[in-house]
Amino acid sequence: MADSSHSAERRRRIHDLVLGLLARQGELELLAGDGAGIGGVDGDPALWLERNRRVVQRYQALVRSAITLDALIDQEVGRHP
Repeated sequence: MADSSHSAERRRRIHDLVLGLLARQGELELLAGDGAGIGGVDGDPALWLERNRRVVQRYQALVRSAITLDALIDQEVGRHP
């Protein structure tokens, strides 16, 4: 059970870090659906799929950054209890 609570706590910390990183990003980009005319990509599925791929990659980079920050914090806290 302790492993589960540690996992839940870690997930919450990472979630909080992602939210903090998102807050520093400025404008929040959302995924376009069915070529919905975001960013001049009306009607061309290849364009809106490519745009959505780039948006997802940016969010993945934010999550990886949050995971790295959390691991670094854990490492530092472990050194200095």
